[in-house]
Amino acid sequence: MRNRRHTLLWMKDLLEHMSQCHDQLQWASDDPTQAFLADSLIGDLVECQKLCEELRGPKNRRPAREMVLS
Repeated sequence: MRNRRHTLLWMKDLLEHMSQCHDQLQWASDDPTQAFLADSLIGDLVECQKLCEELRGPKNRRPAREMVLS
């Protein structure tokens, strides 16, 4: 497991980026921009899930639920 502090800082950065994307998405009016921001948010969610599983540690690891994206 990588350094817990590093993992938490990375997660904080991802959450801040997600917040910025969300704000931009509220004002985006064209489909390509909306798709780009939505894809960015999905990527950040996947990374956050990985970080959460890493913080959970091997002892408490449960089978990872795949995020269902529709």
